[in-house]
Amino acid sequence: MKAKIYITLKNGVLDPQGKAIEGALHGLGFIAANHVRQGKYIELDVAETDAAKAYASVEEMCKKLLANTVIENYRIEL
Repeated sequence: MKAKIYITLKNGVLDPQGKAIEGALHGLGFIAANHVRQGKYIELDVAETDAAKAYASVEEMCKKLLANTVIENYRIEL
């Protein structure tokens, strides 16, 4: 089963990479781009046929390794 994981910084956490991207976009003339936040996207296959078990497994991966839950949120799609 394929899992897609979207990881983003929590609101209020400074995002220097997002600011750098925003500055670069402005430098290229895209002045309408504001409040840029960057994140991570991870895609993986889980050797599980039960959706609930697959979700639980991927959630455990996020909590233990893939996301820093102190400063990041994550969303899982199967």
